[in-house]
Parts: sequence; structure tokens; C-alpha cells
Amino acid sequence: MAKSLYNPFHKFEFSPDTCFLSGSRLNSSEEVMHVFSTWMMMQFNLEERPFKLLDESIITYKSLCVPCASEVIDQVIDPLEKEIENAFKSGYHAVKELDKLRLFQWIGKIVYGILYNEIKTGIKQQLAIGEPFNFSQSLRHKFGNLHTMLQSLILPVEFDGPQPWSIHVFHVNNAVDTFTYRDEINTQIFSIKLNDFGIIACLQDNGTNTIYHKNILVKAANHKLHPIQFEELCARFFYSAYLFNRLPEYTILPTPDALYIEAMPLRGISNKPPFDLWQNKTYGQVLENFWKPWGYSLLEIVKNPEKPMSFLIDDQDLFILPQNIDLPLGSELPG
Repeated sequence: MAKSLYNPFHKFEFSPDTCFLSGSRLNSSEEVMHVFSTWMMMQFNLEERPFKLLDESIITYKSLCVPCASEVIDQVIDPLEKEIENAFKSGYHAVKELDKLRLFQWIGKIVYGILYNEIKTGIKQQLAIGEPFNFSQSLRHKFGNLHTMLQSLILPVEFDGPQPWSIHVFHVNNAVDTFTYRDEINTQIFSIKLNDFGIIACLQDNGTNTIYHKNILVKAANHKLHPIQFEELCARFFYSAYLFNRLPEYTILPTPDALYIEAMPLRGISNKPPFDLWQNKTYGQVLENFWKPWGYSLLEIVKNPEKPMSFLIDDQDLFILPQNIDLPLGSELPG
């Protein structure tokens, strides 16, 4: 008998009585999972810190939860969290050795958990004014695919061909107690910075952003980056994720032994490149946001409109060594 999949987007099922991952009915309202793990919230004092949703409403990190069956938490989520916690507390070298699938599962759990809360808030707001909640078919498709991949936590899943994600771990000379988290739900991109490392992940690009940024990734490899360099990399990836114009498709084959997921070629409906045209001014606006701890303005960043300011590459297109950057480390907490 083939493995059965649960897709909450088929019937738009986001009930507090249903496990977000397995679709099983819950026995108690206390069966919930924190989107941000307890160990992380405690270590960085995140519990009562504000978290802004897309509609500008504010909740706390601690209140970001999803309904989750107790057996899923005990058998799947807790072991994953322990594995990630041990690696994160050990630092860059341990994180670098983590299986990319495990990192994808952990990151995907957070991004999907935030999405779940965004949808729940949207449904509640629309019900209050007597209107149905509208959710585009493309987003249903994209987030349905993410949820299917997340079920690799509870089902045997094999990913054939290119991996659906781009995930990069960087060695970063962070200030003590640094914790910076960012995501962009619609483009499914994520970054986090803590301890002595930073992670950038595109959850559904089939590795295309890695190819797009190959030149700079090769130059930055094997260096312990200054935080401003890592944030510049984040800005580049966040902007390219915005420019990515394909909706990835996957062949999903359930079998008695496993669920097989294969990425389809990113041809799209035209022969145009998979990324829209890079605009330096728009990129500069993105970079200004990531460089807030150092106070650089858009005017400074795009003073030369043809070559925005960079702490990664000099005028000769050579990598700037981190030890040659005379700037504070720029610790930043979420807020």
C-alpha cells in the first residue's frame, strides 16, 4: 500500500484540532508545538520579544505555535531539535557537518509554522468582516509542496535529482549573544545568525540561487566572514529570491516503500532566464535594511549606480579579506 500524504491546502484545513504535519485529530488543546524551539527562545531571551506578522500585528515568539500531535513531538520534533541544538551550540564546524535534509526540515518547520500563523490570522480577520479568505493558487501550490517535503519527518521520503533547496552555512565572526532571524514567506527564503555561524536557505529553488551566486560563494568559501559580509550575502540571496520567476514543479510518487519527490526542469512557459533583471537601486534598498546595524544609507550604498557599495568584492572584483574590514561586529537582536 502506497504511503498516504496529508495536504492541508486541498480543503484549506487549518483547524486547532488537527496536527499541522500529519493531519491526525488531536486529543487535547495542549498538543501544540512552538515554532521557535524552547532551547533557542531561552538561550536568546526570545519568549516575550515581539514578532511582526505580515498584517503588521504583533505577537510574541512564545505565542507562535502550531497544533501538533504528541507522538509527532515526542518521536520526531524533539529528536530533530536536540540534534540541531547540539550542533548549534557546538558552532560552525558542527553545523557545517549537519545533513542538509535535517537542516531543511528544521528550517522548513519554522517557515511553515510562521506561515500557518499568518494564515490563521488572515482567516480570523476575514471571518470578522464576513468575507472568505483568499489565497492564490500559486501560493497554495508552493506551500503545499513545502508541506509535502516536510512530511519527510514522518514518512520515508527519497529526493531524486536536484535537491529542492539551496542551503549554505557560513563561518561568521559574530558578536557575543548575536541572534538575527529573517525570512520572506512568499519567496521561502530564510536566514539566521548566531554563535559563530550564519545560515542562508532558499527552500524551493532547486539549487538555482546557488548557481546564480556561484562566483561570490566561491570567493567567500573558507573565510570567517565579518558580520557585514554575511549580511551582504543575505541581501544578495533575498533579492535574487525575489527575482526568481519560476514556480517549481515536482513529480510526487507514493510507493509502498517510500515517497519519491523529483524536481522537474525549471523551463517555465517561456525561454526567458529564471531570474528577472537585477536592478542595483532595488538591491541597494534591500542591502540598506540588512546593514542597519552599521547605519549605511541607500544614498551611500548606490553612490555609484553601476556598482553598489560592497564589503565582499573590491573594485578589481577581488574578495575583501574579513580582517581588513575596520567596523564593529554589529550585534543585532530581533525586534
